[in-house]
Parts: sequence; C-alpha cells; structure tokens
Amino acid sequence: MQLGLIGLGKMGGNMRERIRRAGHTVVGYDRNPDLADVHSLAELVSSLEGPRVVWVMVPAGAATQTVIDELGDLLEAGDTVVDGGNSRWTDDEKHAQELAAKGIGFVDAGVSGGVWGLENGYALMVGGDAENIEKVRPVFDALKPEGDFGFVHAGKVGAGHFSKMVHNGIEYAMMQAYAEGWELLEKVDSVTDVREVFRSWQEGTVIRSWLLDLAVNALDDDEHLDKLRGYAEDSGEGRWTVEAAIDNAVPLPAITASLFARFASRQDDSPQMKMIAALRKQFGGHAVESAK
Repeated sequence: MQLGLIGLGKMGGNMRERIRRAGHTVVGYDRNPDLADVHSLAELVSSLEGPRVVWVMVPAGAATQTVIDELGDLLEAGDTVVDGGNSRWTDDEKHAQELAAKGIGFVDAGVSGGVWGLENGYALMVGGDAENIEKVRPVFDALKPEGDFGFVHAGKVGAGHFSKMVHNGIEYAMMQAYAEGWELLEKVDSVTDVREVFRSWQEGTVIRSWLLDLAVNALDDDEHLDKLRGYAEDSGEGRWTVEAAIDNAVPLPAITASLFARFASRQDDSPQMKMIAALRKQFGGHAVESAK
C-alpha cells in the first residue's frame, strides 16, 4: 500500500525504512528538507492515490494540531489520518470529531520501540473504528515485531494513546526501581563490582528485562556513570498517567513516586537519575546532560 508519513525524526525515519523494507511505498515529509521525500503537505497528499492513509509522527500538542488542521483541508472523504505521536488521549477525541465532520477517518496509535524499532519492530496500541484500522493494517503488520504479539486494537478513539500512556507510566516505575537498586549497590563497600551484579541478573532472575539489558549496556559504556549528570526530563506522559489516576481514584504510588523522583533530579545531582538518564538514552536516544 501507499502511506504518507509526516515527521522523519528518530522514530519516524526508522519507521519509514521498516515499512519500505516490507514492500510498501512511503512518501515522507519533514521540515528538514534533507530528510524529506516531498517539500510540503500538499505535495505529499497529491503524491498518494485515494483513499489515502497519512501517518502523523510529530510532537504532541500544538505541532500535531497544526498538521491535522492542514490535513483536514487537504484530504478528502474516505481518507484516514493516523496520529502515531505521543498525543494525549483527550486530543484524539477532538481530532476524530474534527476530521469526521469532513468524512475523514482517524486512528490513534501508541508506538513503543524507540531507536531499536527498525530492527526489532514496534509495539502498537491503536484506538478507533475497526473499519479505519483495517485500512492501515498492512502498515501495522510491517511495523510490529515478528510473531503473534506486539499489536492490539485497544478500543475506541483515544484507547491507543491511553494505553501507551500507562505503558510509559509503568516504564517510569521500573526504571526508578533499577536506579534505586544501582545506587544502593554503589554505596556499600562490600559490593566491589556493581556492573557485574547487574549483568548476573540478566538470566534466571525474576527481574530480568530489556530495561535491565539496557542498564548493563549503559554500565559497559560508563561503569559508574561518572560522565552523566543526575538529571532526567519527563516526557509528559508520566504526569498524564498520574492525573488520570486521580480522575479515576486509582492508587498509583510507585508510578507517582517515580515521577516525583524526576522532579527531584532537577534540584540536585541525583545518582539515581544518572541511571534513569542512561536508560532513556539507551532505549530512546534521548539527550543526556554531561557531568560538570
């Protein structure tokens, strides 16, 4: 099939390549002309045969709204827009209504896989009407990991991004637990090789995981994380997860504490946040701050 893809950064560029490897045609647009196949949204839309599918992969909020507004004027009834960024689920409901008024379908897709997705595939959590999702199915099949898992039609519009938001909240808490354990091991005199302790956990333990593997990768690069400042940003989805928990009276003590720990990292050079920063760089290519 043909796909228009808007946003060719760390995630979008690799997604374009993976979809092309599966034999599909991808016409990509990015504000950086060195990355783009076409040089405007109008040119992208005119390059696709109808009914069109256009996937938006730009930052949440105003950037996504601007793109969807412009697509609403360029696309035709029967076309479909997929928002694969990290939009808030309440924005999905608004976008779906705006596009539906013009006969344009909408699907929200939570995408996990980071900089490793090109080779390993992307976990996809999607929301929307089954009819619209089926129009995008070949692309979902191209992006997902091999095997039976990695794709879910999570529910109606907004369900995909809500599921991805909860996924990221869990990710916050898991990273925080590894970081706290790492700091405690580093603190005591009796443990003389913390990196190898972490490595020993990679097989046969109940806490083995991909995040643990990435932690070992980070320690192989910088054994005591001396090159990093103990500072870690939050993407916004951790906050949304806690807000949703409050709205629904669901207790999330571990996820909430991990979010507040990120805030604490901005006040002091936190050893735990060195590990959080290292993990975020490993799985997502996120920027880190160097130690002073």
